[in-house]
Amino acid sequence: MARRPASAFLTPWGPLLAGTVLLGLTACGTPVPVDPPLVCGNTKRPEVSSPDVRKSDVSSLEVRGLSQCGPTADFTPVNSYQGEFADVLDREDAVALLDGRCTGTLIEASAGPVVITAGHCVGLGDRSLLVFNFEDNPDGEQLVTEGTVIEQSLEPDYALIRLDVLPAVMPVLLTTQASERLAIIQHARGKPKAIAEGRYLDACDRQVYYVDLDTLVGSSGAGILTRQGYLLGIHTDGDCDEKGGGANRGWTAEAIVEASEYLQSTDIAER
Repeated sequence: MARRPASAFLTPWGPLLAGTVLLGLTACGTPVPVDPPLVCGNTKRPEVSSPDVRKSDVSSLEVRGLSQCGPTADFTPVNSYQGEFADVLDREDAVALLDGRCTGTLIEASAGPVVITAGHCVGLGDRSLLVFNFEDNPDGEQLVTEGTVIEQSLEPDYALIRLDVLPAVMPVLLTTQASERLAIIQHARGKPKAIAEGRYLDACDRQVYYVDLDTLVGSSGAGILTRQGYLLGIHTDGDCDEKGGGANRGWTAEAIVEASEYLQSTDIAER
């Protein structure tokens, strides 16, 4: 595997990255007086535009409503985190910065491990650069490798990347079983890896909704993790405001497996 300083890869994109998603019924410990978002089973759903923003600039990303929700963005560097998802952090080695502007996760698959991310981050056949272990106080070397996008879709919004060389990390397993609390390990704004946590809200129309879980531009494609450390889906969109209203969402692993030719039904199980 080629090894280069992550800074050499990140510099061209760092200035392009700006905010996206998150919401909450509370933020920074301060109650936000808003009703729970109306999603599944309600006549009103979060309205999020879905233009093809692949390889787009910040202004077009903002069209998706990808801006900070709630008064603060609450992220914790992975190597400083000691919260309720501490046991999930053994999955963080599988998370990588993708092309300086999205997040991807190495997942287990019967045909061989692949990186999963959002379809709006890449195009079919693209060659992508991935940085593993880009984090504050890193617990290992920053590894840079390349891969080819072998599947890409906008509905469901996902892509699969086959790496030229697999990193020596444990791939994350897929699941259909949500937990009451969820976490996303991500490269928000292309910065070192961080974790945010929040509450599972609901799932319908092949998508999962969650609240009180911050994300930003750069978080697209990050895995939505259960308390057991399994990947329930990938984060793609948000609809929120600075008062804490709205809900973030992503496509479920189940929907992605159904749409994929590479992934098989045996790659996802009841866990």
